[in-house]
Amino acid sequence: MSVHSNTARLLILHTGGTIGMVPSPQGYVPTAGFSERLAAHLACYTDQPLPDYHLIEMSPLIDSADLVPSDWQHIMTQLHQHWNDYEGFVILHGTDTLAYTASALSFMLGAMNKPVVLTGSQIPLGEPRSDALSNLQTAMLTASRLDAPREVCVAFHDRILRGNRARKVRSQGLDAFNSPNASWLGESGITLRFSPQALPVAAPVWPETDFEHHRVALLTTFPGMTLDPLNALLSDSRLSGLVLYSYGVGNPPSLNGQLVARLKHATEQGTAILNVTQCHQGQVEQGAYATGATLNDAGVIPGHDITLEAALSKLQVLLAQGLSGEALHQALRTPLRGEFSL
Repeated sequence: MSVHSNTARLLILHTGGTIGMVPSPQGYVPTAGFSERLAAHLACYTDQPLPDYHLIEMSPLIDSADLVPSDWQHIMTQLHQHWNDYEGFVILHGTDTLAYTASALSFMLGAMNKPVVLTGSQIPLGEPRSDALSNLQTAMLTASRLDAPREVCVAFHDRILRGNRARKVRSQGLDAFNSPNASWLGESGITLRFSPQALPVAAPVWPETDFEHHRVALLTTFPGMTLDPLNALLSDSRLSGLVLYSYGVGNPPSLNGQLVARLKHATEQGTAILNVTQCHQGQVEQGAYATGATLNDAGVIPGHDITLEAALSKLQVLLAQGLSGEALHQALRTPLRGEFSL
């Protein structure tokens, strides 16, 4: 933990990721002393004053590829403890699962009265051509602005995105994140500007979450698939939610009627099933084709244009908050934090 100022306006929570790593013979690796390195780099930029900040480094740091839902709870604990002490929050995160965390936090926080901005980098801080400082500066300015969206955002490259609409769309480019089915919340160009937003603003209620007792799974449709993967998933007695990753506007293969019949049996047994399209843009319309229409009768919930990351995270969070039955189904059908378009 390090303090940049006794009157810090922002809390920066360093959870891990490329932004804080250093090169080694084995590739980029985490290292201690990130707060000191960050302070030294930020001190070089005096042309545009940045908000004072307080930095907390999580221990242990999260390897983005090893992220688990309990890590979301650890982040929420920090936000809860410090919510009344700062005007805004910046979360440094590895890019591989950043969109999952941004989505999950949006559902865990619900309506909120302060900005929470996630960012990271494709190249570590201090390395040639690193995007770390630019992304962090944009995130810090966004988190401190009075006209910034009061929601969970992703600040990356030149864009401010709704957290539960963001996806990592490029593995090599510096413009790694975008929101294919939603307009940007803001843009960082010569000036930093935001679009008008309409989400409710209120102090978070901090509901209890328990990620240990429910499991969520993903079933991806593909040519030549059999029922074996679905049967294996449904054999888990702790499975409470399933995302069906289907073709086009929500069409699954029929498998001679067996797939939908198996899904219907699962919903009747209490498993919530959310249908998400594999298409990068567009939405699920379960009545457009006969194969998709059968899902309506099976109790499968159309996900509209929700991202895969938001669908999985939403299911996990709602189940962890104790929702079940019709209450869970209604929440999945409803855009709670602007995560899909009706």
